Amino acid sequence: MKKQLLLLIVPALIYADDLKSLLDFATTNNNIVVSKEFTQKAKLKDIGVAKSAIYPTIDVGGYYKRDDDHSPFQPGDIYSGYVKVGVDLYNGGKSSNTIKEYKSLHDASKYASSAYKKSLQLQISEDFYNLKSVESRLDALKEAGVQLMAALQRVKKFYEVGSVTKDDVKRLEAAYSNNIYAINSAKYQKIALQKMLALKVGKKVEQLDNSTLIVPHNLQVALNDNILTLQSNATSLKYAAKSVNSRYYPQIRFEDTYSVFAYNRKDPKVVPLNEQNQLMLTLNIRLFDRGTISKQKESLLLQKEALGKEIEQYKEEQKSNIELALLKIETVKAQIASAKSSLDASTSAYETVQKKYAVGLVDYVTYLDALTVKTEAKSQYESAVNSLQIAYAKYYFYTNKNIKDFIQ
Repeated sequence: MKKQLLLLIVPALIYADDLKSLLDFATTNNNIVVSKEFTQKAKLKDIGVAKSAIYPTIDVGGYYKRDDDHSPFQPGDIYSGYVKVGVDLYNGGKSSNTIKEYKSLHDASKYASSAYKKSLQLQISEDFYNLKSVESRLDALKEAGVQLMAALQRVKKFYEVGSVTKDDVKRLEAAYSNNIYAINSAKYQKIALQKMLALKVGKKVEQLDNSTLIVPHNLQVALNDNILTLQSNATSLKYAAKSVNSRYYPQIRFEDTYSVFAYNRKDPKVVPLNEQNQLMLTLNIRLFDRGTISKQKESLLLQKEALGKEIEQYKEEQKSNIELALLKIETVKAQIASAKSSLDASTSAYETVQKKYAVGLVDYVTYLDALTVKTEAKSQYESAVNSLQIAYAKYYFYTNKNIKDFIQ
């Protein structure tokens, strides 16, 4: 018998997920999280490309040229191969600014990824505790259903001997049916939340273990990652503007090309080149473009200013959200205290009414009212307890913390 009970209990223990395990799994397996990690890697490659652009380039090539009729000074067939080495000696700071621009974009992608992960943690935490509340309500309704069934069976026996009317039986049958309806609604809510949670986590979620968050205390507030993303994007626009403006500065490039030649159908009296080394130093300065470059620069700087205004707004929003989160915590604590008092009172009242109902001192209407009040009070108390955990999670989120680091 003990062995059979153990076999029933062990699977539940094995497959029950606590909040931390769900958050850990989601932050490595959620498809959008993985997508943002690929974006980070792509931005890192862009930095490598920009850095490589400052190094010399080496090109090799060749060509074959054929003229149907050759002349004493032009062979009919020319073969050539070459190696060319080139390097930009000065480009007005474009290379260094481009590198800084891509580094800022990489930073922005890191912050965007972090922001999504923290937002995902909050969403999962909300689903987790809302699911716990639904499960608590479902348990309360099932418990009430057992008691209603017992009362219904009892009143049916009284009806058979003529002690109660048919209306008494019908009233209890209606109460029992309403309870079944509420149970089915709660079951659907549970399944819906499980599916939403599974979609965010990246795996099927069936049973939940208990998890609680550490009570927030003296936390240092940091700018949230969405603001840091905007700041990095603004910085990238600043360097992009400098990079564009560099076109107004001298562009100096050095190239060295070594070529070899071979010929067919040439005049024997003419000795053409067999090899050639060509050095070239070029200087280019943009003198006039009708303001094209300056307008591009102005456009980028205006975009930067626009992001600056967004940053100011989001800073105010974060401050407001933190204040509201703290107020919510205090509000829910007061609700828990009230709900606990209501639960204790309704449980005591129900036990008293149940005893009186068993000996016929109160009618079924009084009994049903007491049972309903106790069931709702129990559900309300459990919901308030879970709401406090959600309030903690929101506070950690708005102060830019990883919720999973504050799970007990």
